[in-house]
Amino acid sequence: MEELLGRNLDDVRERMAAAAERAGRRPDQVLLVAVVKTVGPEVVRALQALGVTDVGENRVQEARRKLEALGGNLGLHWHMIGHLQTNKVRHALRLFEMVHSVDSVRLAEALDQRAEREGRAVPVLIQCNTSGEETKFGVGPAQLRKLLDATMPLEHVRVKGLMTMAPFVDDPETVRPCFAALRELAERARAATGLPLPHLSMGMTQDFEVAIEEGATMVRIGSALFQGI
Repeated sequence: MEELLGRNLDDVRERMAAAAERAGRRPDQVLLVAVVKTVGPEVVRALQALGVTDVGENRVQEARRKLEALGGNLGLHWHMIGHLQTNKVRHALRLFEMVHSVDSVRLAEALDQRAEREGRAVPVLIQCNTSGEETKFGVGPAQLRKLLDATMPLEHVRVKGLMTMAPFVDDPETVRPCFAALRELAERARAATGLPLPHLSMGMTQDFEVAIEEGATMVRIGSALFQGI
């Protein structure tokens, strides 16, 4: 398993580096977040041994189960990349270092209140729906400024950028506009708010190369890492 995982990881890293270079960027400007929702704790341990530093989970319960089985976070940075319900915030803040999926004032305020109790600040990304799909979570482009304005005064929430999910398609070129739209939203938001917003979390197995070409600083990849495992 470790040998196959290592080959898959090398392939993904090579593709990430090539995409970054095509866009005139350095490969180290893009972080791989390995999405471990479909694999067990033993694979997470193997990823860490292979040099992966960041992993993502979609569900609070799954992250808690894996961390308990592993006996801790193994020095990995854990990212909450799925939809987060406000009633799971307390548990989420004890498991994850960053939340990628803030999409409402209510959730931002719940994170702020809990982070204050925990004596920490929580870095977050605002999830934007750039595809217009009704099945996708995230604020629409027109609502982003309102959410940013409501989140900026919170003392224990740090908005570090934006996140989006593109539709699942066979041809990644068809979703390039979703990623370009997030980049443009971030540019406008920086100008309007003064926030640096350094991160764009966008791109998964089927489209991460296009996302990198459009400015992704974090790609969330699962299937490409775990083929054959």
